[in-house]
Amino acid sequence: STLQLWLTFAPVADKTAAYFHISLEMVNWLSIVYLLISIPFGLVATWVLDSVGLRCAVILSAWLNMTGSIIRMFSVLKFLSLGSQSYWYLFVGQCLCALAQPLIIFSPTKLAALWFPDHQRATANMIASMSNPLGILIANVLSPVLVPEGRHIPLMLVVYAVPAVTACALATLGIHEKVPPTPPSASATNSTSQPFLTGLKMLLRNKPYIILAVCFGGGIGMFTCFSALLEQILCEKGYSNEFAGLNGALFTVCGLLGAFLLGLYVDRTRKFIESTKICFCLSALASIVFAVVSSRLH
Repeated sequence: STLQLWLTFAPVADKTAAYFHISLEMVNWLSIVYLLISIPFGLVATWVLDSVGLRCAVILSAWLNMTGSIIRMFSVLKFLSLGSQSYWYLFVGQCLCALAQPLIIFSPTKLAALWFPDHQRATANMIASMSNPLGILIANVLSPVLVPEGRHIPLMLVVYAVPAVTACALATLGIHEKVPPTPPSASATNSTSQPFLTGLKMLLRNKPYIILAVCFGGGIGMFTCFSALLEQILCEKGYSNEFAGLNGALFTVCGLLGAFLLGLYVDRTRKFIESTKICFCLSALASIVFAVVSSRLH
């Protein structure tokens, strides 16, 4: 749900700009704000997961997500007569949803460590993490279908609010324990994690970790850029919103398939380093091909 709300407007950026009488740059800020907020709040989310617990983090995320999705709907309520102020309701709603994103994105690793034995953790982490690109997939396919014309944007906001409200109800009423009654492994029973600030200092002094973080950050940056701006890149070349959304969906489907197969592979072979290097090389090659092909499109 969080990732759906992030990219709600990206596949229909042109129609959103026309409906709210704003520029494409302002539409892009509805996606960029997620990235800006994630940087400082990511540290807060890490502290919440380590200190407060997984249950509270998930419930807090669900409430932020639901509140943001409801505030976004205020922007299209005619009886409020917001005029030029309607955009800021969208923006505030996106900001609240952006606060929820790090809590959800960082949860799969904690979930796998607390609730699954060692030999199942990579697979469990992979399956939980796949929900994030799945949300991007749904947004890329659903937004162009829901908004063939700008006047359908209110319907789109309502449709995207439904899973956010549902997820909030499920999280609030359905999650009762922050740890399983019986620890699945010895490592889950005896945590060796450092206090938050101590662990952060240790990571910043760890050269292999810094290299991995920079490489992974670059990969996330490319993925985010393609996801948020693909519609504007392709529509400028004469393609439709539906075609751009289909390409974004295909981009995500291939990632889901690769993540599923790779998760199973590394669980059995434990070849994490080799797999990571191969994936980064393939990503770099694919980015070069995309840049060459897109530059030749007319």
